[in-house]
Amino acid sequence: MSQVETENKLLLPINMVGKLSINLLNEAGAMFIFLMHGLLHIFSSLGIFKKSVKELYFIGVKSITVISLIGLFTGMVVGLQTQYALSKFGSEGFLGAAVALSLVRELGPVLTAIMLTGRAGSSMTAEIGVMRISEQIDALELMDINPINYLVSPKLVASLISFPILTAFFDLIGIVGGYLSGVMLMGGNAGVYWHRVHTALGWDDISAGFNKSLVFAVLVCTVCCFQGYFTHHRKDGKGPEGVSQATTTAVVMSCVLVLVADYIITSLLL
Repeated sequence: MSQVETENKLLLPINMVGKLSINLLNEAGAMFIFLMHGLLHIFSSLGIFKKSVKELYFIGVKSITVISLIGLFTGMVVGLQTQYALSKFGSEGFLGAAVALSLVRELGPVLTAIMLTGRAGSSMTAEIGVMRISEQIDALELMDINPINYLVSPKLVASLISFPILTAFFDLIGIVGGYLSGVMLMGGNAGVYWHRVHTALGWDDISAGFNKSLVFAVLVCTVCCFQGYFTHHRKDGKGPEGVSQATTTAVVMSCVLVLVADYIITSLLL
């Protein structure tokens, strides 16, 4: 083996890391530009209001049932586990504070975003992807209709409104679920539970949860719409196969970015 071949093999991992880093930066830059276009077009026409209301119904109203179920059982599980853990230290009176803080600061925004990614985000990607491969987006451009203004901006508006409201709904249902399991099933004190919920939660905790939900709304909507909009550029498949691959990529990427962003925001807010 020559010296050149040996050096090439040694540099191969570095080349792969560099290529992957450049691809990630290119993807992140393209998504950021895509997001800026979507945000700018929010204020470009009054007709966006009607489309935003339609998207708000789909993303927000139709997600209430699943958010309620997940919030209820999440709160019940947190209540059971927290009551069990606190009972070992004789601190059952802090159950309400533990449930409320864990839901409002962390579990509420994160689980709401992940559930909306699976229910609404995947639909966004599939809808835009099908329009792309069926050349409907090209037809919009021929009719001098901006596709981002028509398709993406209303979804951004609806996401920015829906995510915080559904997060608050998740928190409320979750706290009730913690009460059902920790107090009614495990025999905790109801008055102490609600007193701890009231005294433990401050505006900093509530605003932290809402700030996270807004960031998650932007991330999920941008990633899902971007993947659908550029389905025809995918290397792993075109046509219906490309739409399915784009939908899978959008959901996985959104969930990962939600968790990464949650860690970063939590680190900054503490």
